[in-house]
Order: sequence, then structure tokens, then C-alpha cells
Amino acid sequence: MFFELGRYLIFIRSMFFKPEKFRVFVQRTVHEMNNIGVGSLPIVAIISIFVGAVTTVQTAYQLVSPLIPLKIIGTIVSDSSLLELAPTITCLVLAGKVGANIASEVGNMRVTEQIDAYEVMGINSSGFLGLPKIIAGLIMIPCLIIIANFLLISGGILAAKLTGLMDPNEFIQGARETFRLFTLVVSLVKSFVFAFIITSVSTYEGYFTSGGALEVGEAGTRAVTRSCVLILFFDFIIAKLML
Repeated sequence: MFFELGRYLIFIRSMFFKPEKFRVFVQRTVHEMNNIGVGSLPIVAIISIFVGAVTTVQTAYQLVSPLIPLKIIGTIVSDSSLLELAPTITCLVLAGKVGANIASEVGNMRVTEQIDAYEVMGINSSGFLGLPKIIAGLIMIPCLIIIANFLLISGGILAAKLTGLMDPNEFIQGARETFRLFTLVVSLVKSFVFAFIITSVSTYEGYFTSGGALEVGEAGTRAVTRSCVLILFFDFIIAKLML
């Protein structure tokens, strides 16, 4: 564990040596932003809408009582979406999609000796391959989390209307009454931390792959597994420190 941690920290540090030309860096970052952000938008949208709808239905099922106002459902769903469902569930999904893709891409470049060719040409391969992915993740994944927050609450409102559980206006009233800006700040802090974990761990796993196609697949599996574990661990740490 200490060997892996030390190698990971050295790998992150090495990204900032011998930076590439700014124009090349911007081009690669924009390309990665398209892959990470735009490419992940459909799956994030689908999951967010259905998770919001299911959360609303299940919350209403548990709170069926004449003593509890229906607007409490909107309060619970909106707060849960901002604090936990949007950042954590979305990033766990992105760890499977984006993380596996990054690890496989970089791992394939390692086993086909493309990274060795970069080193021979005097290019800082870790910075050339890894830093644009991390910057793109830090920009796009928080944007995806903001979209997921909106769609989760929208899915809850849609479920409330279609199933007849409650008036959508009551849902919105409950969400507004207890909304605090600090809740959104916690959600964004989680999104930045999780974005760094997904991109850096996945790039690290792919960069130090050795062997062939089988090892590339194993690197993708390790990237997803370790990213998910770290996301859950830091989710607890952030919640403990900020709430």
C-alpha cells in the first residue's frame, strides 16, 4: 500500500515537470473535456432523472401519515440530492465509464510502447497524457454534478405529478423552504475531490500497466475499483469535516 501511494504521489508530481506548449496543452484539454463531459452527459441525465423519481416514490411510501405534510417529501429529496445522490452516485457511475476508459486508453499506449516513444522524444509523458485529463475532469465533472442536481429534483417533481402522490407546487415549496447555499457548496466540494480521484487514479493505473491486452483490462478494473473505494472514503471524510 505504501509503495502504491508513494508511486502515485511521485507520478502526480512528475506531471508538472517540463510542461508542453500551451497551445498543445489547451487542445488536448478541450479534447478530454469533450470525452469526459459531453460523452457522459446522456448517461448522467438518464440516471439522475430516474434516481430522483425513485427517491420521491420511496420517500412518499415511508412518510404516509396525516401528521406529516407532503412538502416534507420535497425537502428530503432535494437535500438528499444535493448532499449525496448527485455527487456520489453520479461520480460512482463516472468512475465506471470515464475511469475505465482512461485506464484502458493509457494502458494500451503503455503496452504498445507509445509512452516510451514520447519519453525518447523528450516529452514528459505523464504531463502530456495525465494533466489534460485531470484538468478536464476538474472542469467538466462539477458541471455534470450541477446538471445532475437539477435533473434529480426535476425527476422528483415529474414523479410526484405523474403518480399523483402530491402537487408539484408542494414539492417545490418543501425544497425551497430548507434550501441552504452551504449545501450546494458541499456538493461542489465533493465533485471536485471525486473528479480528481477518478481522473488521477485511472491515469495512474493505465500508466503503470505492463504486459498485454489482459493486463490492460485488469488495469481498467483496478481503476474503477480503487476510484469507487476512494470516492466513498472521501465522501465520509468531507461529510464529517463540513457538516
